Amino acid sequence: MPDQIAQTRRRRIPAVIALLTILSSAVAFPVTARETIPTHEVSVDVEVLASGLDHPWGVEPLPDGTILVSERSGTLRMLRDGKVSAPISGLPEVAAHGQGGLLDIALAADFATSRLIFLSYSASGDGGYGTAIARARLTQDGTALTDVTEIFRMNRFSDVGRHFGSRIAVATDGTLFFTIGDRGESERAQDPDDHAGAVLHLNADGTIPADNPHAGGGAAELWSKGHRNAQGLDIDPTTGVLYSVEHGARGGDEVNRPQAGRNYGWPVISYGRHYSGAEIGIGSAAEGFEQPVHYWDPSIAPGGMAVYRGEMFPEWDGDLLVGALKFQMLVRLDLDDESGEVLSEERLFKGNYGRIRDVRVAPDGAVLMVTDEDDGAVLRISRTPDPIE
Repeated sequence: MPDQIAQTRRRRIPAVIALLTILSSAVAFPVTARETIPTHEVSVDVEVLASGLDHPWGVEPLPDGTILVSERSGTLRMLRDGKVSAPISGLPEVAAHGQGGLLDIALAADFATSRLIFLSYSASGDGGYGTAIARARLTQDGTALTDVTEIFRMNRFSDVGRHFGSRIAVATDGTLFFTIGDRGESERAQDPDDHAGAVLHLNADGTIPADNPHAGGGAAELWSKGHRNAQGLDIDPTTGVLYSVEHGARGGDEVNRPQAGRNYGWPVISYGRHYSGAEIGIGSAAEGFEQPVHYWDPSIAPGGMAVYRGEMFPEWDGDLLVGALKFQMLVRLDLDDESGEVLSEERLFKGNYGRIRDVRVAPDGAVLMVTDEDDGAVLRISRTPDPIE
């Protein structure tokens, strides 16, 4: 399908960001830059809310319009009233190693009253490094975390610096789903006793939900297995369907609907190939393994993902918005309302803003993105106002 935005549109906003970065201090700072871009169904305004961030990985809007942003190097900041805060204190100990560091942020289902949030990050321990999840309370002024508790630590650490995952999605019942990659050791994705290569499911306090499929055999935290490195995860707030998006190798990036006890095939089946060009496993399908909802070949290197349910863009209702590191774009997958099949794909902003690491829908229906760069930015996509007649 032809790209909606040609790469030759690289121009104004990247130049503005570069100039402001030169003039800035080491601390992230607010900027104002806006560009209007047509899409297939609606014209959008893309605004740079902040720049100067160190490889931002997760973005999470709060109910009052404040935005939390994680930096992979181990810093959590708040964007409020056009200003980026100093680092929030009280974080758990983060071991920034390879692709790991401070990763995702998610609000507890009762955040409005509890102020509880969840963080995913890489930690150090026996055997090397692995993915962990912590719960903490954000102070009312947003300057610190209190009551910080590590509620999960994966059961096998290694020195490999790849495929930590890890995206978090919180269900309406308060439980949380999160992802861990295969840690660069593909066979681990098929080991039922290993947390790697999986979507996992916990109660908010770290205990095991009674409906987990492996509670009677294998690692009790597991929800689904056979995932290579899922860095996108979201729950459709209308249907309750859980979606994930994961990196393939050379091709074979996948969108899946992880279901309890199902196996999504990696590395036994795949639509991609090894980076050497060699075939992966036994082909693209086999009995006992689930097929993806959608896949990309060649790879787009997907980052975060959001199911769009908002008032600002009714044209996108129920669609999947997927950030892409490769080609530096946002991909919109138009889903059929009844079957859930992908009807079409639209590629937005290709090459305009950098590597899109995370995507979230704000309370007002705008779309938030972060760019995984040395000079990372927070972007806001809103509907272009109708002209005044």
